[in-house]
Amino acid sequence: MSGNRPIARPVAAAGWLMLLVVFFCGSATASTTPRYGGTLTVELRESALNLDPAKWRPGAPENAASLQVAAAIFDRLLTLDRFGRFQPALATDWSHDASSRRWQFVLRPGVQFSDGSPLTASDVAGALEELLVGTVAVKAEGSRVVVQLAASTPDLLEQLASGRNFIYRRTAEGPLLGTGPFLLSDLPAAPATGVARYRLAASEHCWAGRPFLDEIQVNLGVPPLRQLFDLQLGKADIVEISPDLVRRAVQENLRLWASDPVLLYALQVGAEPGPAQRSAPGRPHLGEALSQAVDRATMANVLLQKQAEPAASFLPQWLSGYAFVFALEKEDPRPRESGVDSAAKSSAAEARSAPAGVAQDGVAPPLRLRVDAGGDLAKLIAERVAINARQAGITVQVVQTSPQARAANSARSADTAGLRLVAWRYSSLSQRAELDAMTAAWQLEPASDEKGPADAEALYAREDRLLAARTLIPLVVMSEHVGIGSAVRDWMPERWGEWHLADVWLEEPHPVAAGAPR
Repeated sequence: MSGNRPIARPVAAAGWLMLLVVFFCGSATASTTPRYGGTLTVELRESALNLDPAKWRPGAPENAASLQVAAAIFDRLLTLDRFGRFQPALATDWSHDASSRRWQFVLRPGVQFSDGSPLTASDVAGALEELLVGTVAVKAEGSRVVVQLAASTPDLLEQLASGRNFIYRRTAEGPLLGTGPFLLSDLPAAPATGVARYRLAASEHCWAGRPFLDEIQVNLGVPPLRQLFDLQLGKADIVEISPDLVRRAVQENLRLWASDPVLLYALQVGAEPGPAQRSAPGRPHLGEALSQAVDRATMANVLLQKQAEPAASFLPQWLSGYAFVFALEKEDPRPRESGVDSAAKSSAAEARSAPAGVAQDGVAPPLRLRVDAGGDLAKLIAERVAINARQAGITVQVVQTSPQARAANSARSADTAGLRLVAWRYSSLSQRAELDAMTAAWQLEPASDEKGPADAEALYAREDRLLAARTLIPLVVMSEHVGIGSAVRDWMPERWGEWHLADVWLEEPHPVAAGAPR
């Protein structure tokens, strides 16, 4: 039977080599050349988005999802690349006077909003007047925008290149207009499944060119475990991975990306404790006792499965550049105690053995720890704080607050005789602006329009003073993790957590599952 097989014609070795080269080069080109088209499906935990940057509450973790979607709809005046260099966006040039109080920005010509109308200097001035914090005057001068500030602001570029400082136009009705690569094509629907959906379509008027994707579908209110399953089944392309599922995702060989630490959990101590909680003479303040009692390393490594880092400062290392100094002092407190005599040290030791919540005439009610940070993770951290406090003789009762109560209490300090577990999501690339926002939101120092120096030494001294007050105790900082589908290419977000969905493309047409809404 073998004799009946057709005889292959001989091919020269050079011919085989040429065929192999063409084959592999063609395969490589097909897999690395960006292609246009397709729908990117993004799933988020948040049940609703707020696409009005002026209404975002500073530091609110729920703003993170809104910021990611807003970054696909709006542009900023400038951006910061991965090498720390400012790059033009809606502004092509900028300058300032010697005092860094008066800034001028030259706008890019020919930029259009998503409805085809031109971007004007008045549009930019109107947006910046709503967004910039403090005493500031913004006016349009032809194709230029002039920003006049009351105090020297050398870090204005860092502020304008990050956070909520997008440029938009308000209309009489409907969503804000942007100049970004996508536009909101469908308003969110609320189907029977309870999952709201946004649809973003590629903008044909984007000054930077049309994005690769035809559209982005954003599904809201998707639980973390379901997001993981949808990623595995190919029903989603970009999902959020909660800290408790990171290890599982790694074991299942899913594509993951992690930002630098961008989420801080902290313990806020009532500024004026009641008589039962007020420290006795010779004993440390309640905040000092709690700061010494909490076991940050166990929180980060055991409770959060090494998906967090112990926090010894308000600002993270990647933002401030000096946070490691506070971490070293936390590990070896001897330099801080150099001026403390032995009597004070012994009294501090007594405070650990004597309950801080015990009045002299009897046992006081436990301290109430209100969990103002949302999610099950915040409650776990609060319960760990209560355990550590109990080990130090301080009785703490954890109280979970509703979302409505959290919103109402967002601008208040801790209860008079209580505690709050709070969360802060970093968004600004300006150290001073971020610290200003934190101190204002949590009332850590008297309100003032005066801007202090922006250099690292002055900011370190300011943060050191605020930490010493022990009215806000940093606990842990966490990164954000994202699961990425196998067809997603050129996923290149910023290390501080901002996505660039306009750069993403899909290697193959993304099929829509049967019965999926269009």
